[in-house]
This record gives sequence, C-alpha cells and structure tokens, in this order.
Amino acid sequence: MDHSVMALARAVPVMRTAHCGASDPEALDRLAAGLAGSPLALVMLFASPAADPATLPQRASRHFPDVPVIGCSTAGEIGADGYAENEIVAVGLPADMFVAETIVIPDLVDLETEYLIGQLIRSRKKLAKERPDWPGEFAFLLVDGMSIREDAVTSALASGLGPVPLFGGSAGDGTRFDRTYVFHDGQASRNAAVLTFIRTRCPIRVFNLDHLQPTERRMVVTRADPARRVVHEINAEPAAFEYARILGKDPGQLDTFTFAAHPVVVRFGGKHHVRSIRQMRPNGDLVFFSAIDEGLVLTLAEPENMVDHLDRELTALADEQAPQAILACDCILRRIEAQEKQMFGQISNLLRKHRVVGFSTYGEQLGAMHVNQTMTGVAIYPPKDRRK
Repeated sequence: MDHSVMALARAVPVMRTAHCGASDPEALDRLAAGLAGSPLALVMLFASPAADPATLPQRASRHFPDVPVIGCSTAGEIGADGYAENEIVAVGLPADMFVAETIVIPDLVDLETEYLIGQLIRSRKKLAKERPDWPGEFAFLLVDGMSIREDAVTSALASGLGPVPLFGGSAGDGTRFDRTYVFHDGQASRNAAVLTFIRTRCPIRVFNLDHLQPTERRMVVTRADPARRVVHEINAEPAAFEYARILGKDPGQLDTFTFAAHPVVVRFGGKHHVRSIRQMRPNGDLVFFSAIDEGLVLTLAEPENMVDHLDRELTALADEQAPQAILACDCILRRIEAQEKQMFGQISNLLRKHRVVGFSTYGEQLGAMHVNQTMTGVAIYPPKDRRK
C-alpha cells in the first residue's frame, strides 16, 4: 500500500485516526479529510522527521483552525497497519466523548514548579466542572526526547496530578538522536513539554508493560555524570568494558541491538524499572536513556518472547470488554528488537488487531517516573452511556 498516495481513516467510534506519507505534499489535506466528521476536542500528530516537524504544527493549524493540535516528532509511527516508517499519524478525539485542556511547559531547564502545579490544579477543576458526570480522566505528556529532563518534569508534575493517571512519551528523531520537537498551538518547540488533561465519558485504563525479566547478574555504578546520564565506570572498571565482560562479549560487539536485547534494571518501590543504554562512546562511557547515578545497583535483564508477551498483555486489557482504541507510546528499543529478531511483522499484526496507534519514543513516562523499553498507554473502552 502506498501511503504517500492517500491517507486512510479508521472508523473507531471513540477515536478517529488517519495516516499518510510524511513527504506527501498534500499530507495535511489528506489527514484533515481522514478526521472529518463531528467536531473534535483534540488532534494529535505523530510525525516522522521526514515530515519537516519544525514547520508541521504551523501548517497543521490552517487545517484544524478551531481545534487544539498537539504532537511530536517520532522514532517511528504506529498506524492502522501497526508499525510504520516515514509517516504522519493523526488522532482525533470527538468532542461528544472528550474534553481536553493543554498546558505548555516552555523551558525544561528552568521549571517554575509552583506555577506549574497551580496550572495543573486549575485545568483539572475546569474539566471536572465542565463534565462532572464523565468518569474517565487521564493526563498525556509529550517531552523533548533530547532534553535529558524527563525525570525532572515528571517529578515536578507529580504533586499537581492528584488521582489523575499520567502517561506519555519522549519525542524522537528516528535513530539519529539529534533534534526532537513537541507541538502545540502552531509551534514546534525544543527543550519543552506539552501536558494535556483529558476527560471522557469512556472508561479508560492507563497501562505499562515490558517483556524483561531480571537475572542474578548485578553490577554497581561507581562513577557517573548524572546530569548527562553518562556512566563512566561500572564495578570500578570502564563502563562499556565491564558491561561487555558480564555479557560475555567483546566490547567491539556492543551496538544498539545488544543494548536492546540486554538492558539493565534498577529496583525502586518493590519493582524493577528499566534503565536502557542508548549508546557507547569511543572512550568506553555508556550513555543511558534515563536517570542514572553513582551507587545504583544495576541488574541485567533478559527478554521474554516479545510476540507472546505482547499478545498476552494486550489481550488482558480486554478481560472484561475489548477496548475500542489504544493510544500508546512504545520505546524505540522495542522496535529495534522486533526488527533484529524478525518479529516486526508479527508485532505489527498484534498492534493492528488490538487497534493500537501512537509512536515510537526515546522513553516513556508513567506517573512520576520516566522509564524505558516499555509500551505505555491508555486503553479506551466504549461508553456505558450510549447517548449520541
């Protein structure tokens, strides 16, 4: 199927989606046509770097003049056919089922935490007053994936969220790790984040899953630069060399797939959380996707079969009733592992079967934490109130 020729819309009652080729000169016309219908409360755009994300929001504002438009650049897209490359995926939330309030965080280095918490509380109250009878609510966070500030942002937001579950993803730039953007109000921004409160008459379930199991092999970070997420030494040895020794590999064999296939986890609050390695520097340093610090005990993890695990977990979301749509943030390392293990097609089939749309990230957010190598999202179920 040639996605540069036409955008396809999927008629999901609780959510509208469309996608088209990122370089299609008529992309936004096609996406707008794909989302056409009753009024929308929110439009989300997940765009390949090939879509010129620096100018995309300004162009999109002319096609959705009366609707808030948010989104980000991606490390890959998830559309109607599962995993996609070089596309723009558009999601529209119908106004008869959703209300939304967006908050821009313009500077991730200089966070005005007290002011931000005040904005969160006001936004929550506004939506609750507007739709007090609607039961579902969640917060969706998009963050500049090259900012190295996701941990600080989620921590700052935590006290203003109250009972509202938060999930989100870090914007990507394919596999280049250069420039990432978040979209809001016709602008593409770096070193920024966009938080959207969403209230809905649909039941919802925020979830997080990974297919990794801790082993008995442990190591200690003995020298690091936490501000840059760089580990210099593990067990008092150059980090990459010690990591390779524990794996039984030559340091020259370390690459992106090795890091995806052999991540490390840390234990917080009785649970293990992934701390994925992004790259190895020539001097033997390891650069991580999320927070790292001296003294942390890292446990090597090994993956289950990704296809079997994903099928089981997505099926479990339908234990009482099948969701009509799933909005997901899926780590780029999962996509890389699926490609390297020749599971790409099977994973895409599962994503399509379970009506998953979204994008591949440089990391995921869940509550007050920034995590890696997970799929994090929200399952949206048919409203119990059947009124139009």
